[in-house]
Amino acid sequence: MSLNFQAASLVDSPSYPNAIAWSNENLVAVASGHLVTILNPATPIGSRGLITIPASKPFPIGVIDRKDLLSGCLLPTSLTRNVDPCVRSISWSPVGLAPNSGCLLAVCTTQGCVKIYRMPFCEFSAECIEVVDISEILYAYLANEGFEKPTSEEHQNQAAEEQYPDDVPISVWAKSKRRRQNASTETNHSYDCRKSIIPYVPLSKLRSRAVKTVQDNERPLISAELYASRNSMLSSLVVAWSPIVHVSAKLGGPVIKSSTDCSILAVGTKSGKITFWRVDRPRSYSITNTMESIGASLIGIMQAHSSWVTSISWSMSDPDASKPELILASGSADGSVKIWQACGVDLQESSEVCQDPFCLIKEISTIDHVPVSALALTMTKKDPYMFLLAIGKGSGSIEAWSCDVSTRNFDKAGTYEAHDLVVTGLAWGFNGNCLYSCSQDNSLRSWTLHGNFLCEASIPSNTPNVKSSTDVPHLFHSCYGVAFSPGNLVLAVARTFDTALLNPMYEQRALKACVEFLWVGGQQLDDSSDFHADFEIQAFPGFPERELINWESNILWSLNHLEYLEEPLVVWDVVVALLAFKQSVPKYVRHILMKWLQTYCRESPRGSISILTEVSESVSMLSLRLLNLINIISRHVILEERKAYNFNAKCSDAEEMVSAEELNLWKELIENCETELRIRLVGCSFSPARSTLSRSSTKDRGQVFWNPSGIAQMEQWVALNNGCGNDNVKVLGNAIKKFKKSRCQSMDGYVLKEQCSFCTALVPFESAEDALCQGDEESSETGERLRHKLLRCAVSMRVCPATPMWYCMSCQRRALNLAPKAFFSMHKCPLDFKSFSDSLSPEDWTVKPFCPFCGILLQRLLPEFLLSASPV
Repeated sequence: MSLNFQAASLVDSPSYPNAIAWSNENLVAVASGHLVTILNPATPIGSRGLITIPASKPFPIGVIDRKDLLSGCLLPTSLTRNVDPCVRSISWSPVGLAPNSGCLLAVCTTQGCVKIYRMPFCEFSAECIEVVDISEILYAYLANEGFEKPTSEEHQNQAAEEQYPDDVPISVWAKSKRRRQNASTETNHSYDCRKSIIPYVPLSKLRSRAVKTVQDNERPLISAELYASRNSMLSSLVVAWSPIVHVSAKLGGPVIKSSTDCSILAVGTKSGKITFWRVDRPRSYSITNTMESIGASLIGIMQAHSSWVTSISWSMSDPDASKPELILASGSADGSVKIWQACGVDLQESSEVCQDPFCLIKEISTIDHVPVSALALTMTKKDPYMFLLAIGKGSGSIEAWSCDVSTRNFDKAGTYEAHDLVVTGLAWGFNGNCLYSCSQDNSLRSWTLHGNFLCEASIPSNTPNVKSSTDVPHLFHSCYGVAFSPGNLVLAVARTFDTALLNPMYEQRALKACVEFLWVGGQQLDDSSDFHADFEIQAFPGFPERELINWESNILWSLNHLEYLEEPLVVWDVVVALLAFKQSVPKYVRHILMKWLQTYCRESPRGSISILTEVSESVSMLSLRLLNLINIISRHVILEERKAYNFNAKCSDAEEMVSAEELNLWKELIENCETELRIRLVGCSFSPARSTLSRSSTKDRGQVFWNPSGIAQMEQWVALNNGCGNDNVKVLGNAIKKFKKSRCQSMDGYVLKEQCSFCTALVPFESAEDALCQGDEESSETGERLRHKLLRCAVSMRVCPATPMWYCMSCQRRALNLAPKAFFSMHKCPLDFKSFSDSLSPEDWTVKPFCPFCGILLQRLLPEFLLSASPV
């Protein structure tokens, strides 16, 4: 097995499967004992985020008679030794649900409580902020509904046990005898079982405890079976977020009461039920204000299994459809696995609690009494209705299924004895072409799907030239979960140490567990032995030819995969891999990038000079997401040491990889891409119908629509660049001349003369990036005016005030205003921006906190001692 290229130690050990999760904004969360540790994979030994799990307050679910404490249904609760709280399950939400447009983290504890947390982007703290207590809401709902009434079967079983003790097993009869003895001596006593988990105590102490009488307690006396039923309904075991449910709203269509974008949180319980909670996207995003609360609405309860729900996995069929279907896979402690389906629109618009909101498609694994410990469900890009499901069992075996939900066709790809102990983690990668599984027996295995069969594949042994960020001993005892990076080139594994082999003086005190980061970009996804490299292998010593081909195809897959708009733009693993290869084989990186850009050339040119020239000349025909990717790769790989828009500094690494002529072409490509992006942004602002569309829709929809700002600055930018030879800029210049000044000046945010934030001097418009005020004081030494250097907003080009602003981790620009969704969805530069804006729906003008030049999620700039995400 390959060694890790970096690792991070943990202060406590994971205890349950699926203990690690990788978010869409590039943060790694690990359920380590009583903590949830949040890491940045770019700096795993740097700053961290924490969630400390407190002891939960028990719910008053009822009072039972003392003699019922030792009944069969309460023995697991009465004798449990799990006193201290521990994290059982974690799950990251999709991007966009937090107040700053980040991810939320759902945490389930061993005490059965579920809470939702957000990152402390305003509090300047390492401890995450609790926003919703799911368990409290669930208890309030169940208490209002009266929980569940005991069935007649329960009464009959209880009566038979008391009346006919000779007809039941000896152990049950002895238990009934003890009940009668206790009842004869303590007929007037009862016991208040308000704790979800009763700590273990000796029976002698338990009998001698002071108890309340029924008359002194306001809650009615209930049976042990009813108490156990209520306790199981409130005892959560697993949490999982669904993909974003988006329902497009057209002009003139029905008004949707809630936000059109939401995610569904599924919570599995000991009763076999799954509760569903809708969390809407915030109406507005902010990095300074957290007053808008995050709400979770209970929209459904479903009896999925007859035993504990131990694992849940989500996917979505055809997310681009007007009515996408959510697919849910659920596994139980009795070994059953079921596939469910529901319409995303119905869940999004649901205002009442629905019983059984999902319909059962197939029970693909029947009851075999081997608990399901892990599930992994993924959609293949080839067919939007074809899914792959991997099932991990407590016996160490895994199953693989291919599911076509449109035809209800389910094919089993086999059962494999993969591990000796419990399967603790499953993760699909590369659109289902690769599967990784891990177990409590400390084994990590890789599988590839060929037709309807899983074949074990070797884990790549050679890694790019990246030194380990920290040294940890390779004395591991078990694995507790695996997770893929957003680009699928890195695998994170949660491991615990074998404490018996650690140094008792030093290592046993500091090392409990760790997170390993492994390169898997060299994973072979097919078993074909007929391969041929389109480059000379002699130029790249130190790597087998097969692995170089695998790395090339997998990096290209990651770059192409990131072009989908529904995928958040996180290129950390791609950039790190390219930079690692750049240190040892720079020509290999150049070869990969040229092959990537060549696919967007209309003619198939040969040679890097021709490719760069053609791509640079055809930027107006490229999608905005592709322009963002070119910007990021150019800055962080080719021009590694350049910052923001200053890319003219000398860079020795770039000169070693490319020639001077190619370097100039890369610089020209960046200039053309950023000019094209600025043109599209200005064009959206100058669309004649934009103001009417946004203002008329705001009151009806209740959302924050885009209100263009900086129109005066955009006019000046077009005037400065009208002679640059770009036809689109000239078209914009002609459109401005047709505008009436009275209409522009009546718009919100139209400020022609700007003032300095530090003095009263005016700030002339000289550049779209930064500015210098004219100065209102003269220097006593030189006699020159003191001019303050100011930054301009990346979106509106207005002068930024001295307040916290949105920050881009890639190009290091600031933004005071945000761009609309319509801007980020442009496939090419429209010839007529007015016609383009008229074809859009009102929700296409909602603002998105993404950098217009890099496309990554904007965030608040935090000091280094606080955790922040690194998309690049």
